[in-house]
Amino acid sequence: MNESRTILLAGASGFIGTALTAALASDGHDVRRLVRREPISPVETQWQPERRQLAPGALDGIDVVINLAGSSISQLPWTAGRRTRILESRLDATATLVDAITASPTPPSAFLNASASGFYGDRGDDALSENAVRGTGFLADVTARWEAEAQRAAAFTRTVLLRTGIVLAKGGGAAAPLVPLTLAGLGSRLGSGQQWWPWISLVDEVRAIQHLASEDVHGAVNLVGPTPATSEQITRGLARVLRRPHLFALPTWLLRLPLRDAADELLLSSQRMLPDQLMKSGFRFTHDSVGAALAMFDPRPPSEDAHM
Repeated sequence: MNESRTILLAGASGFIGTALTAALASDGHDVRRLVRREPISPVETQWQPERRQLAPGALDGIDVVINLAGSSISQLPWTAGRRTRILESRLDATATLVDAITASPTPPSAFLNASASGFYGDRGDDALSENAVRGTGFLADVTARWEAEAQRAAAFTRTVLLRTGIVLAKGGGAAAPLVPLTLAGLGSRLGSGQQWWPWISLVDEVRAIQHLASEDVHGAVNLVGPTPATSEQITRGLARVLRRPHLFALPTWLLRLPLRDAADELLLSSQRMLPDQLMKSGFRFTHDSVGAALAMFDPRPPSEDAHM
């Protein structure tokens, strides 16, 4: 986005939301944040998505609404109550914003709503563009309902569904639990290691969302890197960058003991996603290979590389 815009962001305190807020503000945009507590700043607006409540006038003067809100899927195990929370937190947040958009006399020019790679389920080696049909499983069911709720806004504003993969970043994201294990010399292959993990760097995740906020793109967009990688390529690549061994193999049955069925959907499912719509819209990646994305985990100061 070249011109300054006023953006309403839900989920601003999350891993991606924090980085996105900083990037938007750095580019000169006016970022308003939705919060559940009492606002303590003029840029904060209160909402209670579990009650489908949003402060009156929250969309007044808003150019773009970005919704990243939803309960984390990394809190394990997935008990019945936890599954309900994962689903309802997404539906409630999205419905609250969509209802506000549809009721607004001056709706925003764009609505970007989070989604996830789980939409595709476990698909083996299939190449998955945005036209691929949904898969099966708990996360596929959640994302299908989530996207259907968001699509209600499409009659009123340009609506984009952000199907995000595994976000790689130093200090957070899906790779965070792997780093201390790898540093301890416990880098491991997970299951067969041949399952495709749909990765993207945090830098490109944020840049892609900024790009989609202004480009004339509608519907589902795969937010993943342009060169697919298997889980073993990622875990072995991380070990290489951290200069640690990658000697172990954790069989499927062992992963399922603590994680139960979440192991199948979070670690063992295969999604060879391709960012077709993103690249067609003219987006260019900062990290176009998983090796480039994993290089950020290198603990050496950049100056050391210059002398190699």
